[in-house]
Amino acid sequence: MLYRWAGALCVLLLAGVAVAGDSAAVPGLGPATWYPSWDLGLGPSSGLVTVLLALAAVLGAVTVWRGLRGVDLRPRTVALAAVSVVLLFTVLPPLGSADHLSYLAYGRIAAAGDDPYVVDPGTWRGGTDPVAGAIQPPWQHTPSVYGPVSTAAQVLAVWVGGDSLRLTVWAWQIICGLAFLAVALVLDRLTRHDPSARARTWVVWTLNPLLLGQVVLGGHLDVIAVAFAVGALAAASHRPLLAGLLMGAAVSSKITIGLFALAIVWGLRHRPWGPLARHLGLMAVGGLVVVVPAHLWSGVHTYDRLQQASRQVSFATPWHLVTGLLDPVFGSGLRGVLGPLALVLAGVLGLLLLRRLGPVAAATAGAETSSMARAALALGVGWLLTTTYSLPWYDCMVWAPLALLAPTLLDGALLARLFVLVLAYVPGRVVGMSEPVREITLGFRGAVAPWLELAVVLAVFVWTCLRWKDFRWSGEIGTVDEAEQRGPSSSVSRFDSGSAG
Repeated sequence: MLYRWAGALCVLLLAGVAVAGDSAAVPGLGPATWYPSWDLGLGPSSGLVTVLLALAAVLGAVTVWRGLRGVDLRPRTVALAAVSVVLLFTVLPPLGSADHLSYLAYGRIAAAGDDPYVVDPGTWRGGTDPVAGAIQPPWQHTPSVYGPVSTAAQVLAVWVGGDSLRLTVWAWQIICGLAFLAVALVLDRLTRHDPSARARTWVVWTLNPLLLGQVVLGGHLDVIAVAFAVGALAAASHRPLLAGLLMGAAVSSKITIGLFALAIVWGLRHRPWGPLARHLGLMAVGGLVVVVPAHLWSGVHTYDRLQQASRQVSFATPWHLVTGLLDPVFGSGLRGVLGPLALVLAGVLGLLLLRRLGPVAAATAGAETSSMARAALALGVGWLLTTTYSLPWYDCMVWAPLALLAPTLLDGALLARLFVLVLAYVPGRVVGMSEPVREITLGFRGAVAPWLELAVVLAVFVWTCLRWKDFRWSGEIGTVDEAEQRGPSSSVSRFDSGSAG
């Protein structure tokens, strides 16, 4: 009962802030129209939306925490609830950032035949374009850093929306919502033979209000890349050409999703060399069929900004504590060292997690897919916890493979991380905040959140190094090796086995 009420109230609070219209959390979309995205134009204060969104974050975290302890849901109920929430969120203005306006500015530039990887979106066409001109601080003068498939999706939304900003935003929201549901469908199919594992995917992904709020209502393209990657993971064992096509699309959407490609290779590593070479060859062909033409279309400047982006440090990461000490002394010159150092730490933590997760059972469609999911989770968590620049919607890349694995301490660690990041970026925009709200939110983001995130990193690192007894949300205690011996069905948390219908 707590799971349902907390989740429903979280969704209603998020929807309420979005439908209220232009605020410190919601970029305005101009005059109202008869078609979505719909809002009431109430203009709520920054203090009100901050309180409501913070409460929604708490309720969302409680929903996931309670759900991981066991839920009693039926597949039809889950499907109806997920589709209903996605439909609701896609007809409302995105909240939590103005990133979607940047995406659409890049799409508008590309659709006109110009290069979004070079052109200044804030000054393109004199800044008067009805869609590109809506781009907001701090990204008005920042060219695109996203892959060509993401740009193609942005062009599609722009083509649908024409000169209407609202209609273009709605089209983009629909693309993100469909991507979220596609991941939910794949996860459900992979676990359909195990009611407990299937119920876990509902809690971790399909009905996770924190994720729904970030990637569907927030309108972030990360979910599109993850949808391609999860599809590739599901197809990799038996349909290598399809897996290659999907993986090529994933990497060409957001380059960091390439970690899934490494995870797929890891999962296939036990095959004999001859069949493995043929399998990987077909995957490579499928990937090149997408990657080569996509990058020929996007041009030579596609990744020009990656090096510059690698020097950025977001406020809520532990690296902000480091730059806070070093920047006043050395300036920003040492930031070029942080990126490579973060990559080394990501590799170390990823390998430690691979070792720690090795015996953890998973209820998916085959041992290879399970191994791929473990590797995708290990590599993704290693990168997310150590990267210098991280935002809450980035986390969707680890929650998808997490849904396919048995419960471990990572459940609690990743929930804590996501909750802190969501709270740190309330209300979300860099404009529209009153001075008291600015002091409170930026104070938490820069002075409190980094320490909390550091605590999560240390907890995960220690967990990878020590053979602790495995953590059970249901209260059961058992070693990881014992969980493997019991098999996948008994190693997941105690969901009501009859809840899957």
